[in-house]
Amino acid sequence: MARSWLHLCICLQIPGFCTNLLLSQTPEHILAQTNNKTEILCELKQEHVGVYWYRWSQEKQNFNFLIFSNPFGKATYGADISQDKFSVHKGSSQTSYSLHISRLHASDNGTYYCSISQSSQLLLGTGTRLGVVDVLPLPPKTTQAPLSKKPVRCVTKSKAADKKGACSPLVWVPLAISVLVLLLSLVPTAYRLHRLRRRLWLRVHRQ
Repeated sequence: MARSWLHLCICLQIPGFCTNLLLSQTPEHILAQTNNKTEILCELKQEHVGVYWYRWSQEKQNFNFLIFSNPFGKATYGADISQDKFSVHKGSSQTSYSLHISRLHASDNGTYYCSISQSSQLLLGTGTRLGVVDVLPLPPKTTQAPLSKKPVRCVTKSKAADKKGACSPLVWVPLAISVLVLLLSLVPTAYRLHRLRRRLWLRVHRQ
Protein backbone atom coordinates (compact mmCIF):
# COMPACT_ATOMS: atom_id res chain seq x y z
CA MET A 1 0.00 0.00 0.00
CA ALA A 2 2.88 2.37 0.73
CA ARG A 3 4.24 1.80 -2.76
CA SER A 4 0.80 2.66 -4.20
CA TRP A 5 0.66 5.99 -2.38
CA LEU A 6 4.27 6.73 -3.36
CA HIS A 7 3.50 6.11 -7.00
CA LEU A 8 0.31 8.15 -6.69
CA CYS A 9 2.29 11.13 -5.38
CA ILE A 10 4.70 10.80 -8.31
CA CYS A 11 1.75 10.87 -10.71
CA LEU A 12 0.44 14.08 -9.15
CA GLN A 13 3.79 15.81 -9.31
CA ILE A 14 4.33 14.83 -12.94
CA PRO A 15 1.01 15.39 -14.79
CA GLY A 16 0.42 12.89 -17.58
CA PHE A 17 3.13 10.53 -16.31
CA CYS A 18 0.69 7.75 -15.58
CA THR A 19 -2.53 8.95 -17.23
CA ASN A 20 -4.30 7.73 -20.34
CA LEU A 21 -2.68 4.30 -20.11
CA LEU A 22 -5.68 2.11 -19.40
CA LEU A 23 -8.50 4.56 -18.73
CA SER A 24 -9.98 7.82 -20.02
CA GLN A 25 -12.04 10.39 -18.14
CA THR A 26 -14.63 12.96 -19.26
CA PRO A 27 -15.36 15.81 -19.09
CA GLU A 28 -12.24 17.86 -18.41
CA HIS A 29 -14.06 20.75 -16.72
CA ILE A 30 -17.38 21.12 -14.91
CA LEU A 31 -18.91 24.34 -13.63
CA ALA A 32 -22.00 23.63 -11.53
CA GLN A 33 -24.32 25.55 -9.25
CA THR A 34 -24.61 25.08 -5.51
CA ASN A 35 -27.08 22.38 -4.38
CA ASN A 36 -27.18 20.86 -7.86
CA LYS A 37 -25.66 17.53 -8.90
CA THR A 38 -23.15 16.36 -11.49
CA GLU A 39 -21.43 13.24 -12.76
CA ILE A 40 -18.00 12.26 -14.09
CA LEU A 41 -17.47 9.41 -16.54
CA CYS A 42 -14.53 6.99 -16.45
CA GLU A 43 -14.00 4.52 -19.29
CA LEU A 44 -11.56 1.61 -18.93
CA LYS A 45 -9.72 0.14 -21.86
CA GLN A 46 -10.39 -3.36 -20.48
CA GLU A 47 -12.32 -4.99 -17.66
CA HIS A 48 -10.84 -4.50 -14.21
CA VAL A 49 -11.53 -5.46 -10.59
CA GLY A 50 -12.89 -2.02 -9.81
CA VAL A 51 -12.36 1.74 -9.91
CA TYR A 52 -11.09 4.14 -7.23
CA TRP A 53 -12.12 7.79 -7.07
CA TYR A 54 -9.95 10.52 -5.54
CA ARG A 55 -10.23 14.27 -5.12
CA TRP A 56 -7.29 16.68 -5.13
CA SER A 57 -7.97 19.97 -3.31
CA GLN A 58 -5.75 22.79 -4.49
CA GLU A 59 -6.87 24.97 -1.59
CA LYS A 60 -6.14 22.40 1.12
CA GLN A 61 -3.27 20.76 -0.77
CA ASN A 62 -4.50 17.27 0.08
CA PHE A 63 -5.57 14.15 -1.77
CA ASN A 64 -8.67 12.36 -0.48
CA PHE A 65 -9.87 8.85 -1.22
CA LEU A 66 -13.61 9.02 -1.92
CA ILE A 67 -14.97 5.67 -2.99
CA PHE A 68 -14.07 2.32 -4.54
CA SER A 69 -16.59 0.38 -6.63
CA ASN A 70 -16.22 -3.13 -8.03
CA PRO A 71 -18.01 -4.54 -11.11
CA PHE A 72 -20.72 -6.04 -8.88
CA GLY A 73 -21.75 -2.64 -7.54
CA LYS A 74 -20.27 -3.02 -4.07
CA ALA A 75 -18.82 0.27 -2.82
CA THR A 76 -16.24 1.07 -0.17
CA TYR A 77 -16.16 4.65 1.09
CA GLY A 78 -13.29 6.68 2.46
CA ALA A 79 -13.24 8.17 5.94
CA ASP A 80 -15.85 10.88 6.55
CA ILE A 81 -17.27 10.47 3.02
CA SER A 82 -21.06 10.74 2.85
CA GLN A 83 -22.76 7.83 1.12
CA ASP A 84 -25.72 10.07 0.31
CA LYS A 85 -23.50 12.53 -1.50
CA PHE A 86 -21.21 10.24 -3.53
CA SER A 87 -22.21 7.16 -5.52
CA VAL A 88 -20.78 5.16 -8.43
CA HIS A 89 -22.97 3.82 -11.23
CA LYS A 90 -22.06 1.20 -13.81
CA GLY A 91 -22.51 2.20 -17.43
CA SER A 92 -23.93 0.20 -20.31
CA SER A 93 -20.63 -1.66 -20.70
CA GLN A 94 -18.56 -3.55 -18.12
CA THR A 95 -15.77 -0.99 -18.48
CA SER A 96 -17.76 2.19 -17.88
CA TYR A 97 -18.17 3.85 -14.45
CA SER A 98 -19.60 7.22 -13.47
CA LEU A 99 -19.16 9.13 -10.22
CA HIS A 100 -22.32 10.98 -9.11
CA ILE A 101 -22.03 13.93 -6.73
CA SER A 102 -25.18 15.48 -5.27
CA ARG A 103 -25.93 18.58 -3.16
CA LEU A 104 -22.87 20.38 -4.47
CA HIS A 105 -21.08 22.82 -2.17
CA ALA A 106 -18.02 25.03 -2.42
CA SER A 107 -16.11 22.39 -0.41
CA ASP A 108 -16.54 20.03 -3.39
CA ASN A 109 -14.24 22.16 -5.54
CA GLY A 110 -11.20 20.26 -6.76
CA THR A 111 -9.89 17.88 -9.40
CA TYR A 112 -11.43 14.41 -9.41
CA TYR A 113 -9.53 11.36 -10.63
CA CYS A 114 -10.69 7.85 -11.40
CA SER A 115 -7.99 5.28 -10.83
CA ILE A 116 -7.22 1.60 -11.13
CA SER A 117 -4.64 -0.51 -9.33
CA GLN A 118 -2.23 -2.53 -11.42
CA SER A 119 1.02 -4.17 -10.31
CA SER A 120 0.90 -2.28 -6.98
CA GLN A 121 0.60 1.00 -8.87
CA LEU A 122 -2.32 3.42 -9.11
CA LEU A 123 -2.97 4.57 -12.65
CA LEU A 124 -4.91 7.82 -12.82
CA GLY A 125 -7.38 9.20 -15.30
CA THR A 126 -6.86 12.57 -16.93
CA GLY A 127 -8.77 14.36 -14.17
CA THR A 128 -11.93 16.45 -14.09
CA ARG A 129 -11.79 19.92 -12.55
CA LEU A 130 -15.02 20.75 -10.71
CA GLY A 131 -15.97 24.30 -9.80
CA VAL A 132 -19.05 25.05 -7.69
CA VAL A 133 -20.53 28.57 -7.74
CA ASP A 134 -23.67 30.13 -6.29
CA VAL A 135 -24.67 31.74 -9.60
CA LEU A 136 -23.71 30.42 -13.00
CA PRO A 137 -22.35 33.04 -15.40
CA LEU A 138 -24.60 34.01 -18.26
CA PRO A 139 -23.63 32.56 -21.63
CA PRO A 140 -22.00 35.09 -23.94
CA LYS A 141 -24.41 36.82 -26.28
CA THR A 142 -23.95 35.94 -29.90
CA THR A 143 -24.00 39.09 -31.96
CA GLN A 144 -25.17 38.57 -35.49
CA ALA A 145 -23.71 40.83 -38.09
CA PRO A 146 -26.39 42.97 -39.76
CA LEU A 147 -27.32 41.91 -43.24
CA SER A 148 -25.85 44.21 -45.81
CA LYS A 149 -28.62 45.77 -47.87
CA LYS A 150 -27.94 47.22 -51.27
CA PRO A 151 -29.05 50.87 -51.41
CA VAL A 152 -32.14 51.46 -53.49
CA ARG A 153 -31.49 54.15 -56.05
CA CYS A 154 -34.38 56.30 -57.11
CA VAL A 155 -34.07 56.99 -60.85
CA THR A 156 -35.83 60.08 -62.15
CA LYS A 157 -37.42 60.26 -65.58
CA SER A 158 -34.55 62.27 -66.98
CA LYS A 159 -32.00 59.74 -65.72
CA ALA A 160 -34.12 56.91 -67.06
CA ALA A 161 -34.12 58.58 -70.47
CA ASP A 162 -30.36 58.99 -70.31
CA LYS A 163 -29.92 55.34 -69.41
CA LYS A 164 -31.88 54.34 -72.56
CA GLY A 165 -29.04 55.70 -74.70
CA ALA A 166 -28.92 56.52 -78.37
CA CYS A 167 -29.30 52.86 -79.37
CA SER A 168 -32.63 52.44 -77.66
CA PRO A 169 -35.46 51.48 -80.04
CA LEU A 170 -37.60 54.19 -78.50
CA VAL A 171 -35.09 56.70 -79.88
CA TRP A 172 -33.96 55.46 -83.27
CA VAL A 173 -37.29 54.05 -84.61
CA PRO A 174 -39.12 57.44 -84.63
CA LEU A 175 -35.96 59.07 -85.97
CA ALA A 176 -35.72 56.58 -88.86
CA ILE A 177 -39.37 57.07 -89.73
CA SER A 178 -38.93 60.85 -89.82
CA VAL A 179 -35.92 60.56 -92.13
CA LEU A 180 -37.78 58.17 -94.42
CA VAL A 181 -40.79 60.51 -94.67
CA LEU A 182 -38.45 63.41 -95.44
CA LEU A 183 -36.73 61.45 -98.21
CA LEU A 184 -40.04 60.43 -99.75
CA SER A 185 -41.21 64.01 -99.73
CA LEU A 186 -38.07 65.08 -101.61
CA VAL A 187 -38.54 62.57 -104.48
CA PRO A 188 -41.22 64.54 -106.41
CA THR A 189 -39.29 67.77 -105.97
CA ALA A 190 -36.12 66.17 -107.25
CA TYR A 191 -38.01 64.75 -110.25
CA ARG A 192 -39.45 68.15 -111.15
CA LEU A 193 -36.06 69.80 -110.85
CA HIS A 194 -34.62 67.12 -113.12
CA ARG A 195 -37.28 67.77 -115.84
CA LEU A 196 -36.84 71.53 -115.59
CA ARG A 197 -33.07 71.20 -115.97
CA ARG A 198 -33.53 68.97 -119.04
CA ARG A 199 -35.90 71.45 -120.72
CA LEU A 200 -33.46 74.28 -120.19
CA TRP A 201 -30.66 72.15 -121.69
CA LEU A 202 -32.74 71.39 -124.78
CA ARG A 203 -33.62 75.06 -125.35
CA VAL A 204 -30.02 76.10 -125.11
CA HIS A 205 -28.89 73.57 -127.69
CA ARG A 206 -31.73 74.41 -130.16
CA GLN A 207 -30.69 78.06 -130.28
